[in-house]
Amino acid sequence: MAHTYSKGWYIQQLKTIGVTKHPIERKKLELYRTHVIRKIYLDHFKGSP
Repeated sequence: MAHTYSKGWYIQQLKTIGVTKHPIERKKLELYRTHVIRKIYLDHFKGSP
């Protein structure tokens, strides 16, 4: 279990919806720093309440 809002938590949340690679560069999410992964997470969940 990853700490809430850590890099591992963001990756875990993205993988549950099927996002395993960066949307543009197509590399594994694990290769990126936390702020990049957080941006991808916010882009996918921006419209969610």
